[in-house]
Amino acid sequence: MIVTRFAPSPTGELHLGHAHAALTAWEAARAEGGRFLLRIEDIDRTRCRPVFTGQILEDLAWLGLVWARPVRIQSAHFAEYRAALDQLAGRGLLYPCFCTRKDIAAAPTAPHGPDGPLYPGTCRALTPAERAERIAAGQPYALRLDVAAACAEAGPLCWHDRHAGTVTADPARFGDVVLARKDCPASYHLAVTLDDARQGVTLVTRGEDLFAATDLHRLLQALFGLPVPDYAHHPLLLGPDGRRLAKRDRAQTLRSLREAGVDPAQVRAMAGHG
Repeated sequence: MIVTRFAPSPTGELHLGHAHAALTAWEAARAEGGRFLLRIEDIDRTRCRPVFTGQILEDLAWLGLVWARPVRIQSAHFAEYRAALDQLAGRGLLYPCFCTRKDIAAAPTAPHGPDGPLYPGTCRALTPAERAERIAAGQPYALRLDVAAACAEAGPLCWHDRHAGTVTADPARFGDVVLARKDCPASYHLAVTLDDARQGVTLVTRGEDLFAATDLHRLLQALFGLPVPDYAHHPLLLGPDGRRLAKRDRAQTLRSLREAGVDPAQVRAMAGHG
């Protein structure tokens, strides 16, 4: 049975772009007699707010979506993410990085990858004693995946997208990605990979802006021995200016449309699902 999901972050109110993504996943499940799940991705405790979680549930129900219970709340599963990090560390695939974002941006040899400047590997060569000394001194650090070592362990990888077909994964282009920080106990990449497997998701529908990230998620699936879902990366809903709708640009929210008297059917049409 097909299982899809919609996984918003409660950092603001839902807008039409969110409605498009949610409806895409919901309709895919309905078309094949499957299950539609909802997950709240609130690992960023500095930006996420419980009030927005309640509004998300309200807006989706008003839109006419029905999801299977329970709703998975990421902040309730930090221990699972920690256990996964410990597993990688025990296999020598994870290391502490004491560099700041400013340090990395200033590195003359740092090329750009899908997520920005690639980490030049400065802390990868630190000895265990040096790492322990810096941690004991209270230096803040992030936990990075040694991607070269991880790729060597995993071997060649591929994944399937319903629109693009079979894709050869190239996670090395991300460099040594951060999988956890002091203020964020699990990165998006780690949490979403573990959660999709835990929830039994068989089809990941999401925006095409995350197409490249799937290479990295496929690597993590291989490292943890997780099942590999099918993917369907859909075009993003754009505003009148041709830019993707985003919270930071104050895209029109479902709540504002609702308060203006627009009915759910009209909103679904505005989101490309009339």
